Amino acid sequence: MERFTSSVTDSSLLYGNTHILWLDQPQVLNNCRPGEFLMTYIGDGHDPLLGRALSIHRLREGINGPEFGLLFDVVGRGTHWLAQRNIGDQISFVGPLGHGFEVRPRVNQMLLVGGGIGCAPLIWLAEELIADDRNVTLVLGGRSKEQIFPSQLLPPEIEIVVTTEDGSLGEKGLVTGPFKRLLPWSDQVFACGPDPMFEALYQVTKQAGSGKSLQGLLEGRMACGFGICYSCAVFPKKGGVRLICTDGPQFDLKEIYS
Repeated sequence: MERFTSSVTDSSLLYGNTHILWLDQPQVLNNCRPGEFLMTYIGDGHDPLLGRALSIHRLREGINGPEFGLLFDVVGRGTHWLAQRNIGDQISFVGPLGHGFEVRPRVNQMLLVGGGIGCAPLIWLAEELIADDRNVTLVLGGRSKEQIFPSQLLPPEIEIVVTTEDGSLGEKGLVTGPFKRLLPWSDQVFACGPDPMFEALYQVTKQAGSGKSLQGLLEGRMACGFGICYSCAVFPKKGGVRLICTDGPQFDLKEIYS
């Protein structure tokens, strides 16, 4: 974990209300993995004071060297400020933080489930899995087509299943529908999205009697990002307290909901 500053190399509204920033990649991110995150410090001076936790979306080779991407919905003052950054502007970060996804060796059928902006870290994971010659199915869900990551921006090797609550794109309904169908096919499952989606996915695995682990990348508001403030505490049903920033953000959902 280090504090660093990176310059914006590209900034655009990608789809709907979802923005993407690309920035110069420092060496500290060379060995990070999908699911890890950065505390992103926004605003001019100390307003606002607290950072925002954002998953690392992707890595790529830019014109002038390695770059990392941040994908986020523009929903408040902080994300609006980020979306207004121009090429050459600098942003401060602390990271990489947290524990990312854990991919088992010698398994091949990989099922990824993203709800809304939960697709952000899963797309990088999907690219890594494809590069490792694994079969990947990515289920993307949202309220409408404006919340679905454009399929043409994904590697063609990824099988994509889309669900929207209003039926404007793909299957009408929730991600639990295709998840239930694909669960028997999968060797390993990864998910990112809102808490109600996680609990629904867990209930599907429980009803199916599946013993497979379901790795969920939990989201939560964080003031520090490294275990001091306890603002991202979660409370498993069996008792105790876990912190998304240091114990996660990746958890086996059985640990949380069983």
